Amino acid sequence: MDRDKASLTRREFMKGAGGAALGIAAGLPATACKAGEAQPTARAASRVVLIRNEAVVLENGTLNGSILRQMLDEAMVTLFDGSSPAECWQGIIRANDVVGIKTNIWNNLPTPSELNEAIRDGVLSAGVAESDIGIADRGLVNNALFKRSTALINTRPMRTHSWSGVGSLIKNYITFVPRPPDYHDDACADLAKLWDLPVTKGKTRLNVLVMLTPQFHNVGPHHFDASYVWSYGGLIVSTDPVAADSTGLRIIQQKRRLVFGEERPLQPTAHHIALADTIHHLGNADPNNIELIRLGWDAEILI
Repeated sequence: MDRDKASLTRREFMKGAGGAALGIAAGLPATACKAGEAQPTARAASRVVLIRNEAVVLENGTLNGSILRQMLDEAMVTLFDGSSPAECWQGIIRANDVVGIKTNIWNNLPTPSELNEAIRDGVLSAGVAESDIGIADRGLVNNALFKRSTALINTRPMRTHSWSGVGSLIKNYITFVPRPPDYHDDACADLAKLWDLPVTKGKTRLNVLVMLTPQFHNVGPHHFDASYVWSYGGLIVSTDPVAADSTGLRIIQQKRRLVFGEERPLQPTAHHIALADTIHHLGNADPNNIELIRLGWDAEILI
């Protein structure tokens, strides 16, 4: 996509353009077709911002919350070509929205509370009432706020996963269903269907893939080993969850090559990300259709 045209589209959205612009802002491909329609030969590129800071993860493994907030702010301004973080939040969230922040609470590698709070403050800056903002992971089937939500922010850390290859932004919506095992067939190949549920469809305004201390290898279900975690110090931010996941997956795969000294595919492979593009048309997985913007610390960036 021509950069000037892409920027114009985003600026128009920031001024309140609806229709196709809102679809793009919700993380949906602008050229997605209804079932049975011929698919287009080209799809608009998805902008993904990868921002890193070598000082955000402290030596004891805790986080510098102030730096993390600055990283999110800078990523927002870059992603939406805005003049300030508040302008960007006001462009994707309306004051009368009910906003669910879909986090992840896996005890070994949760979404950091500092990030949850930074996102919450961003939503507040858009004028949303505090009573209309919720942060949750489990029990969403019965969560009153998420059931009446009009907008979702999706955030989770990336880690290798014994059922789906990686725990991804796409997979993060699995707690919206009463029986997650219903989506486990073929290494969770059809996780993108979670994004077509009435409670989720068309609502996602932003995706934040946490790459601060990602896990690049695991052995068996729910396995965690600190030796397979490294301080990458990054966030991947996009309106397209598939493009964000695809970018994170490439980093995980490259880390595995460096550590193991050979090509060692994930077991199982994370093919749900590619299928979210080619079968379900949720977003772009092909790097050729991703406009990747790298900000900040570039040492051992792996992509």
